[in-house]
Amino acid sequence: MLNQLATDRILFLDIETVPGVPDFNQMSDKMKILWEKKSRRLQTEEGETADVLYNRAGIFAEFGKIVCISCGCFSGKEFRVKSFFGDDEKILLQEFADMLRRYYDNKDSLLCAHNGKEFDFPYIARRMLVLGVELPSILDMAGKKPWEVQHLDTMELWKFGDYKHYTSLELLAAIFDIPTPKDDIDGSMVGKVYWEEKNLERIVTYCQKDVITIARLLRRYQGLDLIKDEDIVLT
Repeated sequence: MLNQLATDRILFLDIETVPGVPDFNQMSDKMKILWEKKSRRLQTEEGETADVLYNRAGIFAEFGKIVCISCGCFSGKEFRVKSFFGDDEKILLQEFADMLRRYYDNKDSLLCAHNGKEFDFPYIARRMLVLGVELPSILDMAGKKPWEVQHLDTMELWKFGDYKHYTSLELLAAIFDIPTPKDDIDGSMVGKVYWEEKNLERIVTYCQKDVITIARLLRRYQGLDLIKDEDIVLT
């Protein structure tokens, strides 16, 4: 089945998210109360308070924001990578939505991410709704039957029906002998790099590496050769 995929119609993507404000004390009083309720479920040790746990707020679309969406697609021999990033989340989401409508809003296209069905796709859709950005149809799942949803997930493909199993992109890259994307930062560091170091370019580079790894992983699933470094084009 995977060998029948038209890879030139797949848009590979990854997102990087951060807490919505630099620290807990900068939240509104209403959002502080709501985060305190939410963070109770995250407590694993005594003394973990809402402000201590706020560094994890970025994984929730209600309390975080997207600072980068990196995308990749095959164009002949090349694998072309483009990123939408910036401090203004609405602008980057609008630009991303416009691109999807222009090139991928048709029945033959697919979006592909690692853990995308649980994280990337719903997070993007939720943030678009919050910020008033019209959902492209490829992201809008309302009323669609399961086989009409145009989403691929490299983690779901690896599960083979095992709903309890989670496997990181880093681990799959290692066992398939794919160059690791985790050679600088990892997801747990993105909030600090964004809010404290003010180094968005570093986050974009990290996000692009993940996209390339996801595309290479799918090719491994298909029994194909890896994308060569010289065939990767950053646009």
